[in-house]
Amino acid sequence: MNLRTIAAALCGAALALACTPAVAAPAPGGPLAWESRDSGSGARFRGLAAVSRSTAWVAGTNGTVLLTRNAGRTWRNVSPPGAAALEFRDVEAFDARRAVVLAIGEGEASRVFRTDDGGTTWTETFRNTDPKAFYDCLAFFDTRHGIALGDPVDGRFRILSTGDGGRSWRVLPAAGMPAALPGEAAFAASGQCVVTAGGRSGGRDAWIATGGAASSRVLHSADRGRTWRATGTPVPAGDPARGVFGLAFRDRAHGLAVGGDYRAGRPSERAAAASADGGASWTAAGSPPGAYRSGVAWLPRSRTTALAVGPTGSDVTTDGGRTWRGFGTGSYDTVDCAPDGGCWAAGEKGRLARLTARPAGG
Repeated sequence: MNLRTIAAALCGAALALACTPAVAAPAPGGPLAWESRDSGSGARFRGLAAVSRSTAWVAGTNGTVLLTRNAGRTWRNVSPPGAAALEFRDVEAFDARRAVVLAIGEGEASRVFRTDDGGTTWTETFRNTDPKAFYDCLAFFDTRHGIALGDPVDGRFRILSTGDGGRSWRVLPAAGMPAALPGEAAFAASGQCVVTAGGRSGGRDAWIATGGAASSRVLHSADRGRTWRATGTPVPAGDPARGVFGLAFRDRAHGLAVGGDYRAGRPSERAAAASADGGASWTAAGSPPGAYRSGVAWLPRSRTTALAVGPTGSDVTTDGGRTWRGFGTGSYDTVDCAPDGGCWAAGEKGRLARLTARPAGG
């Protein structure tokens, strides 16, 4: 069932994805649902790139990269050779053949690989040699320009930049990055600690999500990572386990932030916020998800509808992030939607799923 049908189920009318704020999201067990796909793997997948309804890439533990081209009915193991000791936390894909994956960790554990043939062969295009650096996630503005985010080194977040699709990388000067707060870091939980606007459309805007310090912040760049401005958010921090974990921007102005406290059983008040001015200010959700959420994604072509996922379940908003309602209890770490409306989720123990809808009363 495509997202136009799903939108109709959400809105109660046969309209494309522009639900009105007055329409409530479905209650748990309502029309939205994740349809599981057997990955054949036990890896934990925190990296996810939705190319289309039929094609998606995932990246995770034990150096695992999987690719499907048939809507998840089968997954092909396309992991880079010799990568079993690496921890992949992000993947960005341009199509079914071209993808870039990021391995995280201190020193040389942080690496970037690129494939141009659907994972048949891989080239290592970056290996971190600074023992103080730790890279968390990456994002692309278009098929050539992208950045990767690293935790603070000498008091400032570190940015890698590529202008050739991830075939080569350079560290950008730190002068344009504001000083990090004491204890501030990014979370490599869903591949969404750095994002760009509205997919890979050739823009220049990027945002960074942080936590761990006295307050959580979102940093915005309008020049592909050369200079940044920081803004506080209402998502609680004040602890190494709390802050903003995931961001999504549907355009240069409208963004969503999700997070909380990732420790099991800990409360996560005000776990979501929204911005209508490019991240210059943030407003807490009036009815946020009831627990920590690590991933968030706008439904394509929607001005108001988005999904959030975490270890305890999923939520949907149909009013641009002001209110959220749960629709499932499955454990997922990340979510991504393709331009053609295919939405995917991934998580622990090889969990993979594609968004579908149940018939009313079904």
